[in-house]
Amino acid sequence: MTAPTPAVRDHVLALTEEELPAYVYDLKALRDHVAVVRGALPEPVELYYAAKANPEPDILRALRPFVDGYEISSGGELAHVHGAVPGAPLAFGGPGKTPAELASALNLRVERFHVESVYELHMLASLAARLAPGRRIAVLPRFNLPVDDGSLDGSSLAMGGRPTPFGMDPGQADEVVRLLTDGTYPQLELRGVHAHLASGLEAEQQLAVAGFLLRWATALAERHGFSLSELTIGGGMAVDYTAPESRFDWAAYGKGLEHLSAANPGVTLRIEPGRALTAYCGWYATEVLDVKPSHGEEFAVVRGGTHHLRTPATKGHDQPCTVLRSNAPWPHDWPRSAARGDRVTLTGQLCTPKDVLARHVPAPGLRAGDRVVFGVAGAYAWNISHHDFLMHPRPGFHFLPGTRPETGTTTYRA
Repeated sequence: MTAPTPAVRDHVLALTEEELPAYVYDLKALRDHVAVVRGALPEPVELYYAAKANPEPDILRALRPFVDGYEISSGGELAHVHGAVPGAPLAFGGPGKTPAELASALNLRVERFHVESVYELHMLASLAARLAPGRRIAVLPRFNLPVDDGSLDGSSLAMGGRPTPFGMDPGQADEVVRLLTDGTYPQLELRGVHAHLASGLEAEQQLAVAGFLLRWATALAERHGFSLSELTIGGGMAVDYTAPESRFDWAAYGKGLEHLSAANPGVTLRIEPGRALTAYCGWYATEVLDVKPSHGEEFAVVRGGTHHLRTPATKGHDQPCTVLRSNAPWPHDWPRSAARGDRVTLTGQLCTPKDVLARHVPAPGLRAGDRVVFGVAGAYAWNISHHDFLMHPRPGFHFLPGTRPETGTTTYRA
């Protein structure tokens, strides 16, 4: 189990049943965590936040003092992040960029473009010549590089090193560099290379991948005689939902990056974590509606479900959670359902057996009316969920401390 912070616990217990389910974010916990991350990174390393992990404006603004910029992957994210943190540096990545999205990015003066294909390079060059004459547009081609040293073994999500739609085949590297250095596209400036190969890697694996990428990019630059000034090595730092108290070793990672930077002076390393920055600051809070037996097991049905918090269904794990007992008198004139055994499987309200949040949770005596708070819900949770299935009410969103001085909370309902 993972316990909510005291601020989150008190807030959840103060909510009425009509205000549940709810996402509750502890912004102080977020700032404290990201300050540790920032402090572990050596000065030459830039920290960009991958907005796809959690694009809530309060989250984006809370991160601003600690990050060098934001990585976006769509025109929608571009407009959203630009509106939430105007003036913040942006890097535009992701496959399948449309002409309209690239035009919008050029008009908003996006700092860097992670180019995913030769076709996209041609499109960007043409649009830049028309929409940004006289400007030099920073480009980092993304390559899908094979890593055969075992450093990607055990990754939770592979984005490279195998056939995928992400980035360019390394066999295209020479062609792309020539287009960017022989005067074909003078409005585009080759800054370096981008490569995000996998997610769910521990510090040692991340450093092995970073070392490989540096060697590959340096050899490419030497072969073509261009200056390698930037290398974006992506994110994908491990978040263990089965052991949320175990965190990615940022101190070891920072020391390793320091050694790599010292050995490669003049090259700015850039990382783009998302989940590893915000996952631990968010909780999904709900209420037990019913507890019932079924074929020798017991199930507790809670308000909401995986249409609000899709992560456990997507990743096939049990979402870590904490039970908060309700001490309020039972307000109804019908009997209160309660667990008879020690373990209960927590499910949502959807008409599908896949709507499971956590299995066999130790919760002896769990009763209708008790509250359950699911942790590690600050990333890839609400924003990747199928919200409208069965048309249940949407959750509320609470940010602690927020911008309302009378309550210290920012609150809204989706």
